[in-house]
Amino acid sequence: MRAERALAEAEAVDARLAAGEQLPLAGVPIAVKDNVPVAGEPMRVGSAATSDAPQLADHEVVARLRAAGAVVVGLTRVPELCVFGTTDSVFGTTRNPWNPQRTAGGSSGGSAAAVASGMVAVAHAADGMGSIRIPAGNCGLVGVKPGSGLVPADMGAHSWFGMSEHGPLATTAADAALLLAVMAGVPGLAAAAAPGPRLRVGLATGIPTPLAILDDAWRQAAERTAGLLRDAGHEVVPLTLPYPADPVPVLARWFAGAADDAADAGLDLRLLEPRVRGHVRAGRALARLGALRPAPVDRLRRRVEAATADVDVVLTPGLAQAGPVAEGWHRRGWVANLRANIGYAPYAALWNLLGWPAAVVPAPGSTAHGTPLAVQLIARPAADGAGEALLLALAAELEAIAPWQRTAPDARASVG
Repeated sequence: MRAERALAEAEAVDARLAAGEQLPLAGVPIAVKDNVPVAGEPMRVGSAATSDAPQLADHEVVARLRAAGAVVVGLTRVPELCVFGTTDSVFGTTRNPWNPQRTAGGSSGGSAAAVASGMVAVAHAADGMGSIRIPAGNCGLVGVKPGSGLVPADMGAHSWFGMSEHGPLATTAADAALLLAVMAGVPGLAAAAAPGPRLRVGLATGIPTPLAILDDAWRQAAERTAGLLRDAGHEVVPLTLPYPADPVPVLARWFAGAADDAADAGLDLRLLEPRVRGHVRAGRALARLGALRPAPVDRLRRRVEAATADVDVVLTPGLAQAGPVAEGWHRRGWVANLRANIGYAPYAALWNLLGWPAAVVPAPGSTAHGTPLAVQLIARPAADGAGEALLLALAAELEAIAPWQRTAPDARASVG
């Protein structure tokens, strides 16, 4: 928490407004994920192996938020090195405000919990394998992973080989659009307007991996959302996505990205959690074996482009299962974490690998655990942000048709 410094920064925003500046986020309290530099604050990235020395300058995305008038009120928890889809570490456990026994997701779980509990209206997040969309799905939020290059990335050694992107977590499509517009430096994105003429939406409920089982509640959420879009005048068609039979191109970049981040930061691996040490070792081994070659990714991209050539937007379930229990994942082994993560959240990673924009939005209904349901929307990438604009417009249309509850009904201060 940045109580005194945030108040001082808010006074500076008042002075800027009085001087006539136009600030789209004037005075908006915002939380920032603890994986980017915030001047004057340590950047721990969820790890006891990192330094507690204050950062000397803001990350470019943080600088843009502050230039727009946002006030950084605090930093949010992440799992160690942002590797996993549950947010717990030696620094504590972040819980889902809808059900504190369940995880808020990860790695942007702290940001999602802060927004879903009403601590802040919007938060910065980042997504390398679903780390915006997985928490959004768990916590009933709008989360947007932009396509490659729209927002300056610059995370760790190489942003997990270009898979990682910054994006917003918010309770409404309009708030997400405004925050993304500021992050991207594209003011036109702030207008989450109607999606225009009739869209062709591909409903893809196939399971990406044999390690996952799609729960009926999540399948039905996607089907109900497809029905809402059909009733609104859009065409919905079944779609089979060519998920890769060989997961190595995705997994290698996930593992090796974490390994390179640890090396780039000069971390003592003996201080890392056992699950993260296993991740790093696997990343180093796969890199030595040549698993990072671009050719398999290029072939996969061509197959996905061909499969989606006749649709404007792809619709998938947001998750395959409700998020697991919140406690104890940083004390469990690497394989247990892999199985849990891949099993409950298999729908996000493909779009990081390909660099396509993707968003998660709430869907009608709830899980057996009382946590929200969600769907994922995906569009083709475009340099001008047209894909992101389409997704935000469709999210706004869904919100107008079937409004969702913006924050958890009984949020606790212990969410993290």
